[in-house]
Amino acid sequence: MAASSFRSTICLFLYVLVAETTFCLSSKVYVVYMGSRISDNPDEILRQNHQMLIDIHGGSVEKAKASHIYSYRHGFRGFAAKLTEEQASVLARMPGVVTVFPNLKRRLHTTHSWDFMGLINDEEMEIPGYSTKNQENVIIGFIDTGIWPEAPSFNDRGMPSVPSRWKGKCEAGEAFNVSSCNRKLIGARYYLSGYDAEEDSATTLTFRSPRDSSGHGSHTASIAAGRYVPNMNYNGLAAGGARGGAPMARIAVYKTCWDSGCYDVDLLAAFDDAIKDGVDILSLSLGPDFPQGDYFNDAISVGSFHASTHGIPVVSSVGNEGTQGSATNLAPWMITVAASSTDRDFVSEIKLGDGTNSTGESLSLLETNGPRRIISASDANAGYFTPYQSSYCLESSLNSTIAKGKVLVCRHAELSSESKVAKSLVVKEAGGVGMILIDETDKDVAIPFVIPAAIVGAKTGDRILSYINHTRKPISSISPAKTVLGYRPAPRVAAFSSKGPSTLTPEILKPDITAPGLNILAAWSPAIGKINYNILSGTSMACPHITGIVALIKAVYPSWSPSKIKSAIMTTATVLDKSGRAMKVDPGRKSGNPFDYGSGFVNPKRVLNPGVVYDANPADYKAFLCSIGYDKQSLHLITSDNSTCNHTFPSASDLNYPSITVPNLKDSFSVTRTVTNVGKPISIYKAVVSSPPGINVTVVPEYLVFNSYGQQITFTVNFKVIAPSKDYVFGHLSWKTKKLRVTSPLVVRVAHYNKGLLR
Repeated sequence: MAASSFRSTICLFLYVLVAETTFCLSSKVYVVYMGSRISDNPDEILRQNHQMLIDIHGGSVEKAKASHIYSYRHGFRGFAAKLTEEQASVLARMPGVVTVFPNLKRRLHTTHSWDFMGLINDEEMEIPGYSTKNQENVIIGFIDTGIWPEAPSFNDRGMPSVPSRWKGKCEAGEAFNVSSCNRKLIGARYYLSGYDAEEDSATTLTFRSPRDSSGHGSHTASIAAGRYVPNMNYNGLAAGGARGGAPMARIAVYKTCWDSGCYDVDLLAAFDDAIKDGVDILSLSLGPDFPQGDYFNDAISVGSFHASTHGIPVVSSVGNEGTQGSATNLAPWMITVAASSTDRDFVSEIKLGDGTNSTGESLSLLETNGPRRIISASDANAGYFTPYQSSYCLESSLNSTIAKGKVLVCRHAELSSESKVAKSLVVKEAGGVGMILIDETDKDVAIPFVIPAAIVGAKTGDRILSYINHTRKPISSISPAKTVLGYRPAPRVAAFSSKGPSTLTPEILKPDITAPGLNILAAWSPAIGKINYNILSGTSMACPHITGIVALIKAVYPSWSPSKIKSAIMTTATVLDKSGRAMKVDPGRKSGNPFDYGSGFVNPKRVLNPGVVYDANPADYKAFLCSIGYDKQSLHLITSDNSTCNHTFPSASDLNYPSITVPNLKDSFSVTRTVTNVGKPISIYKAVVSSPPGINVTVVPEYLVFNSYGQQITFTVNFKVIAPSKDYVFGHLSWKTKKLRVTSPLVVRVAHYNKGLLR
């Protein structure tokens, strides 16, 4: 017998004897997910969870207690524990266990943005024609990095008492007291057990409390629900009054994210508490790496499923990878948000010695003292670094004798994770007095460089390098950044925003919607940079814009389901920019498609009058799960009811979703949808179809005739291949009255074909 095989046999033998293998296999943290609650007694659930751990540890109560981290017993059932791989495998086969998955780490993925979207009431953010004053009874939960409670965005001036239904708490901790909460910030919790189990936090964490040490959580919360703050600015840039989408809504924070990320077991604990506490909405500007795992091996998908079944809409960011198929947070019961621009930009002017001027993105208020020599960083390579390596301004790659007193032209790799600020620091330490950074991918993201610097795209960068290479003594100057309004075209989908199709269930279009996420000014944690407001870019910033709009819808229609709210946002969106042209996508400014922006750019002025909505209830999501391969047993474990797969969909495309995606069309195919009238009781809608190229689309019936509010009508959309294409093609279906247009994207890909014949 081989030595390795012998060791494996010994380990297995010892495990059978004493159910303990820590000397053979190292333990890790796992989530043991057990679906919906089967008991209304949380203490009984806790007892059952502990008993499972006792069994897996050979009857040892002490070892069971030592391995236990969390029990989830309010919104769903399960626990987190330190287990060996063998123990996790045994637990996964136990009755009642849906899945066991490791404790993975998730990544964190406005003065002008609300004006740009057409909402201009500073104090209460009214939507024209509707009263949203009830937003003071809407509670938004933020699962993020915590909050800086003293920020003006979170003051409770003029707010009424906390809603009596609130069951949450304000948890004290380092530099955070119970009195840190108020009538605006009504709840605050923090979660460390999952982080502590994976990383040494004793010396790395600044605040072991709900206080925000990174700024991200304060930023997102103030975008969605910050109070009106006059004269907000970032070092004089982007000056103006700022407020969130629902400035009178309540905030509850669940700090699960720390310096290096957010761990699954902490995220699930936050979901569990938030459901019990009574939040109305959950907002998560974070997500998994792509490709995303199965829905019930992903903490955010699991937590959001149970939140949705409790009537809580969950809004999430799509991710910042920027490539096709990189979208995450793919579950159909979530609202997944892409990032786009507004018409405001922050630019520095670059003047060359030949008289040509260019602009680049920047937040640096520094300037070169007159014209300075400009060189390519590749000409200042140092030590063992090649000119190519030095062109990226890597640490220690620059020769200070050559770089001193000069402006350097550096490059940023397309998929690089290197900090752009760090590159400016490298140039500064080498004696450089300025930097031009060529970065095609993220050219519209403004950065607070430590020296006079600006980001330019490839074309501008090549022009500058050509000037350097063809001039005996090239010179340049860089001016301080300034705010530019009216920037066109806008909105545009940001280059970094992750895109569809879904790699998990291609029948569900993701992202769902796009909102401002580029260069957004909002509240910040002064623990970072000693500033109170900061400008950030990311789908993290787009997510809370939609969260704020969800809060306004909840204020007017408190009984609407999460899917009704999602439908209202999606079907009223626009795919046109402010000039009336097709929305573009950075960096190349090509026309976008639904994989870039979902249903389009959100239009808050229309969301309260969608006319009809596509509703879906928990039974529909069960049918969806059956359609993608879940069986009766796994479904029962997830839902803890008598659900079967007797009611299922012919295809996942048949989920009553506000978009329609057919990823494998062979010849002809039909899907059904049901719309609910939430507009005028007596109304008639006509189907208007823009068929995807090469596809014939018909709708039956062609007219929807409603006689009452709340009436439901089912229709069928038929797809027929007439000219097959190798890639996805796009169109749309609109239901129109004289005043309303309810639009759904149509996304189709034809199955394999050979010489024009489908097969």
